[in-house]
Amino acid sequence: MNATRNFFNGFLDRHQDKLWWFHSSYSLLLGIGVMWLGAKHFAYLRLAVFHIAFIWVSSLFLPLLAKIRRLPEKWRRRLCLLVNYFQRNFYQQLLFFILPVYYQSATWGAGNMLFVILLAVSALLATMDIVYDRHLSVNGWLLAAFFAFNLFACINVMLPVIWNFKNAFALRLSALLALAGFASFAFTLPGAKTRQRWRLFLIAVLLLAALSEAGRALVPPVPLRLAKSGFATGWNEREKELAGALSALPAGDPRRIYVLTAIRAPLGLKERVGHRWYLDGRRIYESPYIRLSGGRSEGFRLWTFRTLTAVGPGSLLRVDVRTEAGQLIGRACIRAGGD
Repeated sequence: MNATRNFFNGFLDRHQDKLWWFHSSYSLLLGIGVMWLGAKHFAYLRLAVFHIAFIWVSSLFLPLLAKIRRLPEKWRRRLCLLVNYFQRNFYQQLLFFILPVYYQSATWGAGNMLFVILLAVSALLATMDIVYDRHLSVNGWLLAAFFAFNLFACINVMLPVIWNFKNAFALRLSALLALAGFASFAFTLPGAKTRQRWRLFLIAVLLLAALSEAGRALVPPVPLRLAKSGFATGWNEREKELAGALSALPAGDPRRIYVLTAIRAPLGLKERVGHRWYLDGRRIYESPYIRLSGGRSEGFRLWTFRTLTAVGPGSLLRVDVRTEAGQLIGRACIRAGGD
């Protein structure tokens, strides 16, 4: 019996890194399945509250665990690994669930795609058991920043989807809660000087304030997304459809151009959206903001028009669909024909 136990323990000691990397691969595959679920069923976001609460409370508990001298060192280490295991799994479920929601609301070529990339990196880190256990979880400041960023990302999705808050308010409240999360870590870390704590806390305040105010354009307006768009030379008022659809922008003489965009939004969500027209990168028109009502299967249809006078061959017309807070929902582009 003892020989079997010793063989088993020796096998684990020799191959534990390989086994952890195997588990990381399994976690990544499981995360892909969770991504599919996140793209289809927003309602499961309600469970995120319990995931966040566990990660938050258990992270604050870990430094206290190291001070319990009645427990042998071996058992303290095992409890830390167990808590980290549950944290990683909850992070994986959360981040892989919301990743496709952010991706669908982001726009390729725009600044808000950077936020999606950072979120994808966080999700991958949560699947890497060795990296999380040996590097991230033992560095208090990195763990605080990691938790604050992911808390911001999760709350920013939950508020519009579950409680139908506007995106601008969701951004501010998410930043405030992320700051509270960072502060709870910063002021409980052992061994840090008071001046250092306050300095990093002030940096977190400035970064989150910049993100929620000046940096709104860098955050996708979840869960809003552009379903389809099109340009035309006319508008059918009876059918509320484009007439004379365009595949290329007419160059030369002045001509009235219409654009139609369909915006997907959950039932009950209220937001104000508008169009910004750009010709060859120069803004030529900004429409008034219209109140969007979510829940329509074909999407909320927003149309505007302009008379273009100076369209040369190869000119690019771009219409940005934005929220009143300045977040980019999507873009419709068409280029003029000719040489």
